[in-house]
Amino acid sequence: MNDKQMAGTPGPDQIYRENLENGEFKIQQCEECGKYLFYPRHLCPHCGASALQWRTASGRARVYATTVGRRRPDRGGDYNVCIVELEEGPRMTSRVEGIAPEEVMIGMQLSHAIADGGEAGPFIIFHAAEAEG
Repeated sequence: MNDKQMAGTPGPDQIYRENLENGEFKIQQCEECGKYLFYPRHLCPHCGASALQWRTASGRARVYATTVGRRRPDRGGDYNVCIVELEEGPRMTSRVEGIAPEEVMIGMQLSHAIADGGEAGPFIIFHAAEAEG
């Protein structure tokens, strides 16, 4: 593909964001080694292949690492920041909402949601997964 052809082609980050705007959480999978990856990119970080396909993520994850950000109550109060490991394998930085930041624990099972980020655009957040019974 030459420079003129690439100029009109959306990059991986733009495709990821457009999927979110359409209500879809998609991540890339390498056709060569089969591994999933996140953040969106042009080449597989595992094998270097460029044959990457967009796949709908399961939306299931677990907390890999977590911390509590401290803010004064008049600035929104404490909040959670975590690294989640998606069921497909890659990790991403996000947050868990719907529970107190101190209650987010490593290994906690999560499910995703797409949050409205206003002018910044939609983004992925997580909630504690419902217990399966």
